[in-house]
Amino acid sequence: MRNVAQQLRSLQQSFDAFDEAAATRLGLNRTDLRCLDLVLGAGQRAGVEWSGGEGPGGEGPGGEGPGGELSAGELSAALKLSPAATTTVIDRLERVGLVTRSRDAANRRRVLVAATDAARAAEAEVYLPVGVAGAEALSRYDEDQLATILDFLQAARQVQEGQVARLGADGG
Repeated sequence: MRNVAQQLRSLQQSFDAFDEAAATRLGLNRTDLRCLDLVLGAGQRAGVEWSGGEGPGGEGPGGEGPGGELSAGELSAALKLSPAATTTVIDRLERVGLVTRSRDAANRRRVLVAATDAARAAEAEVYLPVGVAGAEALSRYDEDQLATILDFLQAARQVQEGQVARLGADGG
């Protein structure tokens, strides 16, 4: 059990180091990178078509909703930032050409944020090789082993989310 815990700690540190390297490569700070990841990741969940080719899981990045957007309010909630701070993040990403913003046709007070082709190209450069390498590493496991790995990952994520809630509830 101790070895598993140590490997998890090392894995978390490697994720953190990768995020720092990705932010540096893209000329972003970590908060801006998190925001960009949310906008790009929303498209994967929505199945938005991506002209840059397939992502690691066969999906393409983009955004949620019919036009591939997330609202500024959704970003603010996900980032746990004030609306003003979220606007500043969106301003920086828009200034470097990674997102666009538009008014929701159904609700003119609602601002929608979408990834640009430049953001999708950056995603392909930085993240696609990670997906390919990960798929290659997982190819040595059979379906039963992959099911166990998936179960472990889901349980580990639930533990982490529970600890985030605990720290938030404690005021920390």
